Amino acid sequence: MWNNRVTALLKTTYPLIQGGMAWVADAQLASAVSNAGGLGIIAAANMPPHLLEQEILKVKDLTDKPYGLNIMLMSSTSHDAIELAAKYRVPVVTTGAGIPGKVIDRLKPLGTTVIPVVASVALAKRVEKQGADGVIAEGTEAGGHIGEITTMVLVPQVTDAINIPVIAAGGIADGRGIAAALALGAEGVQIGTRLVCCKESTVHGSYKDSIIKAKDRSTVVTGKYTGHPVRCLSNKLTSAFEKMERDNVPVEEFEKFGSGRLRAAVVEGDMEWGSIMAGQCSAMVKSIEAASDIITEMFNEAERVMNTLKSNYLDPHVRG
Repeated sequence: MWNNRVTALLKTTYPLIQGGMAWVADAQLASAVSNAGGLGIIAAANMPPHLLEQEILKVKDLTDKPYGLNIMLMSSTSHDAIELAAKYRVPVVTTGAGIPGKVIDRLKPLGTTVIPVVASVALAKRVEKQGADGVIAEGTEAGGHIGEITTMVLVPQVTDAINIPVIAAGGIADGRGIAAALALGAEGVQIGTRLVCCKESTVHGSYKDSIIKAKDRSTVVTGKYTGHPVRCLSNKLTSAFEKMERDNVPVEEFEKFGSGRLRAAVVEGDMEWGSIMAGQCSAMVKSIEAASDIITEMFNEAERVMNTLKSNYLDPHVRG
């Protein structure tokens, strides 16, 4: 039942993209997601070109399914990532933190599907005109760098505004979230936080444990005054960030203080002074399972939810 424009675009079993999370989304995670029927993503982020090339070669060894590359356009290495995507004919590229015109112009003629992440209707319209194949409409519930509009409000407005497929992101961690996204008009979902806690994810065990232990109000947003707000689990680092914002320290000082903090959390397991980027759905993550089990159960649950809704609300005999 999952055949639609997104699965046709991605050439996947399920209309699911794994989030392009810096330091998290490597070849091992991407291949696990792709082998499970979704689209695994390698995060280029600020990765040096020779290391990114190794990850691309590794994912090609680990899966014969489609995979993708996320390119952060504000990164100083974005041009190198684009050229590596061209060299290896990466099937799908998602983009963030910038306008993707140069990515579309360079990669679409080579057969790459380009799907930008957008946080507003205006940007969705703009990238459609530039030739994007679809968009990921990401709400503020997401982890990492975020916009201001909630998924519930953003997705239906974007689907009304453009004709290309819309993939919903932000706050989706189970089948109920998938069903809700589809009800809002999306044709697929992007999942990040839930897949951080899969067995194949190489992030530090303490990072996974922090997500599993999270409560409904465990995440905070810092850096709003810099223009690049970030959602993380609260800890000593976020408290320090909040104080710096109250004191209105120079943006350069704020950003320097935050340099290397994500790696400290993901790789070294520093849960006090590392940046534990995670979405508001962290409190919904209760276990560490194989990526294939997570994805299968999510879509099985989504199907059950939609069938129940159809039975309870659409059947005239039930309503009668």
